[in-house]
Amino acid sequence: MQAAQLDAVFAALADPTRRAILAKLARGEATVTELAAPFDISMPAISKHLKVLQRARLISRGRDAQRRPCRLEAAPLAQAASWIDDYRRCWEESLDRLDAYLKTVQQQPRRAREQRPKARPRGRQH
Repeated sequence: MQAAQLDAVFAALADPTRRAILAKLARGEATVTELAAPFDISMPAISKHLKVLQRARLISRGRDAQRRPCRLEAAPLAQAASWIDDYRRCWEESLDRLDAYLKTVQQQPRRAREQRPKARPRGRQH
């Protein structure tokens, strides 16, 4: 996924209204009127949200006689999830290394830990 496309997907997902629209479309296609029903915003505002989702390629709009149903397009979401997953793996590996280090420190004899020099407080002492 190109950086501009990824930016568009995350920008679209940043708004709770657009996420709610996507959640509704995850259950099946819907018209603009059906998508607008749960929101207390104008139809032009809903149309703007739909345009953002279309530019991010998260939805598509078809034509069925007089209806123009919207459909969820899952591919960009899958690509964004894959991008996030790469970072999740990186953090998990880092946390696994930290866990292994802490286990080795905890397994050291208590005397060795107690004999380490203690840090001296900085600044003035009264």
